Amino acid sequence: MECGGEANDDKDKSSSSGSLRLWSQWQLLDSILPTGGFAHSFGLEAAMQARLVISPEDLRTYVIHVLENTGSLLLPFVYATAMSPDKQTWHKLDRLLNAMLTNEVGRKASTAQGSALMRVAASVFSETPSLKMMRSEALSSGAVSFHHAPVFGLVCGLLGFEAKTIQRAYMFVTMRDVISAATRLNLVGPLGAAVLQHQVAPIAEDLSTKWMNRAVEEACQTCPLLDTVQGCHSYLFSRLFCS
Repeated sequence: MECGGEANDDKDKSSSSGSLRLWSQWQLLDSILPTGGFAHSFGLEAAMQARLVISPEDLRTYVIHVLENTGSLLLPFVYATAMSPDKQTWHKLDRLLNAMLTNEVGRKASTAQGSALMRVAASVFSETPSLKMMRSEALSSGAVSFHHAPVFGLVCGLLGFEAKTIQRAYMFVTMRDVISAATRLNLVGPLGAAVLQHQVAPIAEDLSTKWMNRAVEEACQTCPLLDTVQGCHSYLFSRLFCS
């Protein structure tokens, strides 16, 4: 009887641990988390001023292209750090991504969001002390640039999330932020934004599946025009977003 009781206790602890991970996952995806994602438009503001995005259909196409680029270029970095959430892997992939992002605007946006995410995660998820320790060491040494994709994979991996969930979450955050930017640029209203997000979700799932579990050696740009447009953001006469 005692063995049965111990088994039930272990089962309850396992169930409780899984439930707590879900709460952490939801908090990580919550827009209230101050990671600075809403300060960036993923080049949408520059595309709008260049008249590349002027209609709802243009916006939908742009969001899909952003997701395609995110999946092909950044998802491999998220996956790699999630599978090996340690200091050595993080530093290596951060340096590699820093070399691959030739667009200065995009590079600065990535480091700003990654640095904010690492700061918030180290403070919020105190049950994972390695986050605070790794952040402190990185700040002291200056060895990393804190790019967002590797930091996201690192945080999620240390919190114990599943690899597929982590990669879908990264695609979701990207979709959420670019559509939010479209709302503030008056390209779509709040209700229209919600409808658009729901309509694009099946495509986001297909793209997530397409680029999921890929090695960083396969990372590539599939929509280079987006990278070019985002690079023009710093030349805009007036701008609402940082990128």
